[in-house]
Amino acid sequence: MSVDLLENSFMENPVVYMDSKDVPCIDFTSEETDNTDAPTTSFHRQADNHEVEKSSGDMSGATASIHIKPKSIRRARIWSDEVENLYRFQQAGYRDEIEYKQVKHVDMVERWPETGFVKKLQRRDNTFYYYDKERECEDKEVHKVKVYAY
Repeated sequence: MSVDLLENSFMENPVVYMDSKDVPCIDFTSEETDNTDAPTTSFHRQADNHEVEKSSGDMSGATASIHIKPKSIRRARIWSDEVENLYRFQQAGYRDEIEYKQVKHVDMVERWPETGFVKKLQRRDNTFYYYDKERECEDKEVHKVKVYAY
């Protein structure tokens, strides 16, 4: 198979064509500008529906309350029950309980009844983290915990 044939089949096949985000382009148009010996072809990627929704910013009241974003952030200075739970959420890869509930679509987080600390969390890759009843955030780790204000 010649190189020219490979190049032509590559550009004519939309399944093979990848955009700059390494996402297959489902819908693109091909425009030939000249009828010379070597025609030039340009491709235009049309925005997907989910990309338009992200950039529009128009959200209904119900949707806006579900996807709440923090307004400010500060670092914890001393240990507390709140800092302990935030430490556990952040170890599992979440900002806090609000983000965990948004991502995992759960109503309640499993907690130890004696202490109220988080007992079990599911990471984004579906691996579970299990935590003890006692404190796990040592004093040397407290300054790493981020406390978000909404």
